[in-house]
Amino acid sequence: MSERNGGRGTTQLRPTRITRDYLPHAEGSCLIEMGNTHVVCTATISHGVPRWLKTAGQGWVTAEYGMLPRSTEERVRREAAAGGGQSGRTMEIQRLIGRALRTVTDLSALGELTVTLDCDVLRADGGTRCASINGAAVALWDALDRLRLRKHPMRALVGAISLGLVDGGILMDLDYREDSVAETDMNVVMAEGGGLIEIQGTAERAPFARDQLDRMLDLAAAAIAKINELQRKVLGG
Repeated sequence: MSERNGGRGTTQLRPTRITRDYLPHAEGSCLIEMGNTHVVCTATISHGVPRWLKTAGQGWVTAEYGMLPRSTEERVRREAAAGGGQSGRTMEIQRLIGRALRTVTDLSALGELTVTLDCDVLRADGGTRCASINGAAVALWDALDRLRLRKHPMRALVGAISLGLVDGGILMDLDYREDSVAETDMNVVMAEGGGLIEIQGTAERAPFARDQLDRMLDLAAAAIAKINELQRKVLGG
């Protein structure tokens, strides 16, 4: 493959920036920029829980995800206007975001409160689900911090990264051009400290070897640790 955009190395992250309190009227919010993928993430706290949790004595964390019509080179039709409801891709991504953040949150500490994480893609250039998780973790942390509970309900932050095999080599943090030609496409979600939450890996053109999988997971863990460092810095330590 030709040189990567920006001349970055094979395992180098795209330039990443998180702007905290991007929408100050939300309980928690940020704008996350990973290269040319930009996502606004907000956390909204509301009283009450889903009906099936009414007697469980715990709260809930859920997520919604969407792409603005011109977040891509060609206009993406709003799903609400399409008449067919949410696409399978949208449902899968928002379930992934919610599942990832629930994994590190003590829901019993919330009482009967629901936190809704909204991840809206302003600009898409690959890795939108990973950027959404990385930003949502910051928004959720801030929202729960403002509850002033005795102990913060989040046990750890969460990070996610995309990577894959391109021309037989591993590339980290794929942009759209790289993702579209990858022989293997993978998304890795991890809790701060290294615990695995989710691995999504698919061979597109040929099977990949076990040693390649192990190498990709090692590199993903190192990349996510850097993302966690940035999240902590943004959150003030």
